[in-house]
Amino acid sequence: MNGPRQQIRFARSPDGVRLAYASSGAGPAITIKAATWLSHIEQDWESPVWSHLLREMSQHSLLVRYDERGCGLSDWNVADLSFEHWVTDLHAIAEAIGAERFGLLGISQGAAVAIAFAARHPERVSHLILHGGYARGRLVRSNTPDERAEAEMMCSLAQMGWGKHEPSFRQFFTTQFIPGGTPEQHHWFNEMERLSTSPDNAARFMREFNTIDVTDLLPQVHCPTLVLHSIHDARVPFEEGRLLATSIPDAKFVPIDSPNHLLLAHEPGWQVWLDETRRFAGAQTAAQVDPVFATLSQRQLEILQLLAQARDNAQIAALLGLSEKTVRNQVSLIFDKLGVENRAQAIVLARDAGFGMAPPTPL
Repeated sequence: MNGPRQQIRFARSPDGVRLAYASSGAGPAITIKAATWLSHIEQDWESPVWSHLLREMSQHSLLVRYDERGCGLSDWNVADLSFEHWVTDLHAIAEAIGAERFGLLGISQGAAVAIAFAARHPERVSHLILHGGYARGRLVRSNTPDERAEAEMMCSLAQMGWGKHEPSFRQFFTTQFIPGGTPEQHHWFNEMERLSTSPDNAARFMREFNTIDVTDLLPQVHCPTLVLHSIHDARVPFEEGRLLATSIPDAKFVPIDSPNHLLLAHEPGWQVWLDETRRFAGAQTAAQVDPVFATLSQRQLEILQLLAQARDNAQIAALLGLSEKTVRNQVSLIFDKLGVENRAQAIVLARDAGFGMAPPTPL
């Protein structure tokens, strides 16, 4: 596969656990993907489930991701797989790469880790992109006798069948993550479950996921935040994504018409994800690199991103659901903050800073 390559290194957590991390892409802007389970940074890079997303995120910034303790190339035999250590491990990776300020990508359980880190270290997080995430684990959002029994049954199922070469046990979990996947993608995901961690660790992870609760931290996140969630997600209920977006101040919410917890390259929802994250991340990356853009509001950054794509006011208004008068007023404010006199000067300044990465699409 052509495109960016990755480099793999190792860091140490405060309690001595070796954490494998990979970097790909380049540029002064940095995005760190908060770790999830079922990861293997070497295998994921060429996989039919992850590679399209990893290469996309490596196109315009440095992408750093790491294997969770207990997974992939990181240490498997660890005493503690708790949520608090997941947050500490993210901090250890940021320290290892010398990143003072960066964007965070949080997918699934990684969203809760990213939220906790952003609330505790607001000076270090420029923006959040959260997909398929949740603030409340299964037993926090619905702690009934039936839910407890089902949750424990799934943990026991993983402990019994995870390591078997015959994939029927793991196929149950695969169809929750990517029900719309191709046979090739299902086969790869089945194998990745087995290769990424041990049966005992799989059960330990799932028990910890069930008790995650960062709802109190959501109002404490004050960086620009984009929340995306598949409408028919079989792994994490759509309502959990909506809760994130309504509880994080000024977060933008993007529902995606998909059954998949992890979006796949062949489905229409992936293009929606691309358009939204390119627009959002392009603006945030530029603001992260050049302090002049940090004076713009989140709405003004979105408008400038579209200006840099040579959109007119009517197109911008349609894309953002605003009136043309509002767009016109915001454009004038953008000119004042950037110290430019007209649209052409604003476009040149914005493009030089990296705005306009997403190509125009027909209205």
